[in-house]
Amino acid sequence: MLRPFVAYLRVYEPLSAFGDPPSDQLVSAVETTRMTRTAAGEREQQMWLKSQVAAPVRLLPAELADGRSAPSTTTDVLVLDPDEVPGETGTGPLVCPLELRARSAAALVSFLGDADPALRASVLDAGGVTAEGARSRASAALAELEKAAVHVLSTTWTVPLPWFALVDPAERRLELGDSQTDPRREVSWRVAIGDAIRRVTEAHELVEETLGDSGPTRILAETARWLANFHPASAVELDYGGLVQLIPDPTLESDTSAEEMHSILDALRSGNVEQLAELFNDLREYWSDLAAREHLN
Repeated sequence: MLRPFVAYLRVYEPLSAFGDPPSDQLVSAVETTRMTRTAAGEREQQMWLKSQVAAPVRLLPAELADGRSAPSTTTDVLVLDPDEVPGETGTGPLVCPLELRARSAAALVSFLGDADPALRASVLDAGGVTAEGARSRASAALAELEKAAVHVLSTTWTVPLPWFALVDPAERRLELGDSQTDPRREVSWRVAIGDAIRRVTEAHELVEETLGDSGPTRILAETARWLANFHPASAVELDYGGLVQLIPDPTLESDTSAEEMHSILDALRSGNVEQLAELFNDLREYWSDLAAREHLN
């Protein structure tokens, strides 16, 4: 089965950030988990499909029939060794809960506010709930989060270009595997959260000063606010996720998106408008071609 065509921005916190002491269930999950980044995408896909074939259909994945969270909301975690992260992070395992139910609840709230009325009515009818009932259930799921933010942001078919401002281009992790669908195939970066916050703050100030209240400015501001919710000894991971299945080996090997994003920021600092336009157009064209595949499926 193909992985979902989803890219991720994840935060891994020290285990101590989850309670003093953290729950026995979480400690056990951290000690025993074998979940890989590839398996995490497949797990999310599996949980969503399971919610749709259940009787009755579940409003949210990782949810029981009565609306309570399933046990997996505590045990579905990714674990990272601090030695795998450049920069200063906490000691011991760094933990990223998948929080699929809460993330789906947040997406549901956005859908209810933004979707076409006919599409919204069709989805609510299929789920056997009213808009008010769906909002109430989603709010209850979000209220169960220990923090004011989920640990994972995700996007389909593309990577938001401002996300590349958080990482050091030289720290790219590249694994091609034996084919485009090889589970080992990966492109990712890891960075200490202190470095990520410094970079995104500097980028936001620069872009706001030169471009005003643009789309990239808002994404950088939202990302900075999101990162501020987490422990200062955390790690951040930018992961192409299932998008690597769409990109041939030569293109993946020569991908310089992070370098180009940092070159764009340098061009903004120096006022080199000609270089800025060329870099931005090249980068936008690269990711637009990939995102365009969504409309063909």
